[in-house]
Amino acid sequence: MPLDPGRFPLILVVSTFAILQASLCLASPKASRLAPADVVITDAIIYTADAHRTMARALVIGAGKLLYVGEESGALAFIGPHTRIERLQGRLVLPGLVDSHIHPTYIADEDVCDLENRVVTLRELAAFVRGCVERYHIASGEWVSVREWDFMHGNQPDPEYPTLRSALDAATTANPVHLLGNDGHHSAFNSLALSRARNNAGRPVGLSRATLATDFATDRLLVGVDANGEPDGGITETLQAAIDGPKEYASQREDFALLMRAPERVTKRLNSVGITAVLDAMVPRRNLAFYDLLSSSGHLTVRACLAQFYDPEDFRGADGAVDFDRMLTQATATRAKYARRKLLRADVVKLFADGGLEGNPYATPPTLPNGAVLRPFLQPRFGRDAGGHAVLTGYVDTDAPACQAVHSQPDRYTAPDAITDFIAKNGYHPAQCRISDGELAHPREDILEFVKRFHLAGFALHIHVIGDRAARTAIDAIEAARAAGGPDLHRDGLAHLQLAHPDDVARIGRDRLYVAFTYSWAYTDPEYDLMVTPFLERVRGTAVTELVWPGSYFYANGYPVRGVRDAGGIVVGGSDAPVDTRDPRPFINMAKAVSRRRNGLPPLNAEQSITIRDAIDSYTISGARFLGWADEAGSLEQGKSADFTVLDRNILALADAGHVEDVENTRVLETWFLGKPVYVYKD
Repeated sequence: MPLDPGRFPLILVVSTFAILQASLCLASPKASRLAPADVVITDAIIYTADAHRTMARALVIGAGKLLYVGEESGALAFIGPHTRIERLQGRLVLPGLVDSHIHPTYIADEDVCDLENRVVTLRELAAFVRGCVERYHIASGEWVSVREWDFMHGNQPDPEYPTLRSALDAATTANPVHLLGNDGHHSAFNSLALSRARNNAGRPVGLSRATLATDFATDRLLVGVDANGEPDGGITETLQAAIDGPKEYASQREDFALLMRAPERVTKRLNSVGITAVLDAMVPRRNLAFYDLLSSSGHLTVRACLAQFYDPEDFRGADGAVDFDRMLTQATATRAKYARRKLLRADVVKLFADGGLEGNPYATPPTLPNGAVLRPFLQPRFGRDAGGHAVLTGYVDTDAPACQAVHSQPDRYTAPDAITDFIAKNGYHPAQCRISDGELAHPREDILEFVKRFHLAGFALHIHVIGDRAARTAIDAIEAARAAGGPDLHRDGLAHLQLAHPDDVARIGRDRLYVAFTYSWAYTDPEYDLMVTPFLERVRGTAVTELVWPGSYFYANGYPVRGVRDAGGIVVGGSDAPVDTRDPRPFINMAKAVSRRRNGLPPLNAEQSITIRDAIDSYTISGARFLGWADEAGSLEQGKSADFTVLDRNILALADAGHVEDVENTRVLETWFLGKPVYVYKD
């Protein structure tokens, strides 16, 4: 009976090899003049990702390199007596994929306390954490680290569990609990954990209403509070390290120990989705041991560019100055260590310019976002529907007389009785009179100095930017650094770019900056959008079309992918895994780059979409250029490394026919690296 190509994706011609070889050689008089190949692949649809987006039908591989890419007739001359021949039955072949922003050391599945992004209420959260304590036999006093918490969905309070803190206290009072958000920026702690908070001098003072006014006054925007001004458990950004730290979280120690027992699980996962090159977007010095072990054990089946991470705050002295010389000494030594490695390089440094754009509608008062924006955040007012979900009820007028009184004498409105009285008179919490445009991760002058110093030392910059003010600051820093002279790798890039002013998009183009987008984030989602857009502009309601609508600032300037491309910037694809999921999901990202929609909801500004070929290029040749490996990888051209992946469907044809949603379900059948298969799908 005929073979089912879905069940038998690749046919290795073995029994008929002699007959096929003889017939092909007879048809090719040049056969005797070419060195025989190791492998000849035919009957394929090959997207080369070269400058002309050439399509081919055959690949010839020898000594790990591509000896020929083109029509089948040209491949015949390379067949020798020991050449292996594979016919792909019309399968689509792409260059090996490049994930230009990922955290590989966190993508392997481990048997640990992990919510796996399940949407839960606070009551359900308490039960889950309690179950972790029992399942993993966590001794009294030891940390309970809960991974992959979806801070964006669910988390509805009720009278018994009004805050994150109360839910985690209900889970355990004998253990400090650290709830780790799936974005790496949001978290929550129980009361025991909060009591362990250390101030900048390293002294345990606890996190409370009192210490928020003293030891942690500069971190106020990073802490959610309840109606009485006490921490409600929600914490964002680096303040987590004051509670569970200081150098690393308890979960990071546990995860790294598990990782080093079987590091090959990381590369196997990458190869299973077609990835053969990555930018590890945040590499502290400890993680170098992981790459050394991968390399020495023979399991490094990807190219890895390591974005070294040095937090300026860790190098800030008692006088407030950052020791850039010490930072550069460490970074330069690490770069030199990998300078002669074939598959590893460390000529990029990572910097955070800001945090995130999500506020918390469930907090009382609502927690403001802390990402750096050009216009001050609004102060939306929220209520609850019958199901406990947040609903928008209006906005605070921060210029009203009541708020003017708070602005002039803020200390009068911090005591519980004063807060209660203010709410009774005005209908909102006095803290909602606050005017904030978010925070840069470091003082602007330190960001500019950091970028200049590393640029002059010959590093490329990879800068995390979320808000439009952070984007402007990062671009300012890169332009100033380039103007200062020194070497330029022409590989500077921004990560995420959730919001950017059109003027800055134009600058990205003029400066030929790379932007690593996670395309699967660019869609409308009422529950998530309620955490973002009401703080940016006056929305008209809580329906999806009322939260994000054509003409609104976020709709026009959120994740401006096509805008960056059209301006002359270079878009590259980055999963940011394990954010959202440990799965790098490149084909979901490619599909979302085209559709910008999810679950049948309206797209997030379809004018910012790109074509499927643009998306593939961002995951192949553009990514290879970003990582500095375009001469060796990123496209299927003669002389380059034989890195490619074979798919179970033709994603070009699907997208061209308007079925881009089917691209999301793409399965990788084989991944080849350096001319050898490193992953083969087994049904």
